[in-house]
Amino acid sequence: MSHIPVVLMMRADLPARLFDPERLATVADVVEFARAEVVLSGWGCPPLDAELLAGAPSLRAIVHAAGGVKGHVTDACWDRGLLVSTAAGANAEPVAEYTLARILLAGKATDRLAREYAARRSAIDLVSEFPEIGNLDKTVGIVGASRIGRRVIELLRPFSLRVLVSDPYVEASVELDELLAASDIVSLHAPSLPSTRHMLDARRLALLRDGATLINTARGALIDQDALVAELVSGRIEAVIDVTEPEVLPPDSPLYDLPNVVLTPHIAGALGVEVRRLGASALDELERYARGEAFAHPVTREDLARIA
Repeated sequence: MSHIPVVLMMRADLPARLFDPERLATVADVVEFARAEVVLSGWGCPPLDAELLAGAPSLRAIVHAAGGVKGHVTDACWDRGLLVSTAAGANAEPVAEYTLARILLAGKATDRLAREYAARRSAIDLVSEFPEIGNLDKTVGIVGASRIGRRVIELLRPFSLRVLVSDPYVEASVELDELLAASDIVSLHAPSLPSTRHMLDARRLALLRDGATLINTARGALIDQDALVAELVSGRIEAVIDVTEPEVLPPDSPLYDLPNVVLTPHIAGALGVEVRRLGASALDELERYARGEAFAHPVTREDLARIA
């Protein structure tokens, strides 16, 4: 296998966390930008605009060892005809795993019961007080058949759950309003686009069943946060919120303290040892490129209209 001149464009701490150095050395010669044929990018990569690209006449491809490419792949990259690949599929796995866990825990009313037990510090009559807990025949609504959404659906198949999907690109999907009204648990996996901003507004949030759980591991902008806070303050629904708008909430946000909210600091995606999966996926693509094969996980200009 021939060695490809590669430039690493990512935060300085990432290469050691992402890549097996021996495997990287078998396929790549790490060079300065001016000599690079491939950009191996990650979090922290600057926008590859026309001015920057002018300094790399041999550049042919961008292999992104993370998820979304919109932050650094500019129109100039497409105009130049650069090939683009992403490890978004590898990043989808931990998000889907986390979502599966949260769906099953929500069906079992785990967080609500844990809070109640801590408050009472005495026995709870589960039969009389929580007769509807459990995951048998519950309805789970998946909003967005993205990579993550599709993987969540796959992971749910062994369980006795009814799954509804709402996605404008999926022929067999249901209308979003119908999904919200019919689901015990709703999980968001749609991209953040102008057309999806605040797709869950006050009207749609009101469609959720009393006691339903809303899970958001996608983007905070999908939900009108003021309307969500109002619903949660009422105590009518529960929520598992991993992403917010803004990304870090102000200290006085009610979401930190509401008893019916599980609020986490954007932990669903690849973290810790999980980032190695992203690096391995990117090196797989680099090896395909070195063999003259097509990328397994390509991104095109047209894809940007429907991906995060």
